[in-house]
Amino acid sequence: MAVILKEWNILDHLKTEEDMALYLRACFADAGDDVDFIAKALCDVAQAKHLAVQAEMKTDKPSFDAVCHLIKSLGLELHVTPAKRAVL
Repeated sequence: MAVILKEWNILDHLKTEEDMALYLRACFADAGDDVDFIAKALCDVAQAKHLAVQAEMKTDKPSFDAVCHLIKSLGLELHVTPAKRAVL
């Protein structure tokens, strides 16, 4: 029996606001200081919501202004909390 593989696409899994929020939360947790990773995740959610994305967001290093604009366009807010520290 042949195995049929389908290319995995995140857009197939971003159907609800909760899906999108959980995806972004996981991406922010895993990204570290990888700005490109965060920008790509935000663009994925924008695409899932059928929103146009500024060309600058698709560059190697989007500006903080462009990232903030996209976050606002997505109807999201950016919050800052203290980092969790490892217990020694």
